[in-house]
Amino acid sequence: MSTHLLGRKPAREAPGINLDPQVALQLGRVHEACGPARRSFAMWLAGQAQGPVLWISPAWEPGQLNPDGMMPFADPARFIFVHPTRAEDVLWCLEEALRSGAIPLVIGDLPGAPGLTPVRRMHLAAEQGGAMGRAPLGLLLTPGDGGAQGVETRWHMAADHAGEVRSWTLTRSRARALPPVSWHATQTKPRAGLNLRQMKTEDARV
Repeated sequence: MSTHLLGRKPAREAPGINLDPQVALQLGRVHEACGPARRSFAMWLAGQAQGPVLWISPAWEPGQLNPDGMMPFADPARFIFVHPTRAEDVLWCLEEALRSGAIPLVIGDLPGAPGLTPVRRMHLAAEQGGAMGRAPLGLLLTPGDGGAQGVETRWHMAADHAGEVRSWTLTRSRARALPPVSWHATQTKPRAGLNLRQMKTEDARV
């Protein structure tokens, strides 16, 4: 008698925040955004998410978000800012915020890419945070080309504005089950999200 080991039902897609039909970030996981426009990516994500946003950045970093620059993407009143004074407290705050499950989107604006162990701890914390309900999502902002180990996805964003048209080049450089791909992203009006057009290989960022 044969035994069916594999079910015929397709696996359910994990819940996530959909920025576009082509771009989705899974909840209960930690993702990375890098590049010169990484904070614009974070604002885009915040605009598509629901509820408060926790933004964690070191107290010694001189650059702070400008509410006027946030307005086209999301309401600045939704943001809670935390500025730890010690380097070791930045990742600790991220981990504890994800574990609490109290805030759906936790963003860490970091001076450098964290190692594999802290990222694994944040993944576990995000899973624990969703034990009683909807899981939170963690986003790490890192300079340059990023490089945080063990992240679920990595996105690179750079401005490509033309006149009054706000546009960017967005590249998915890492995903567990998807290939790298680049898009030309354009914002037509405030709070409307971004329109994506996939770029040809020769035009995409290497």
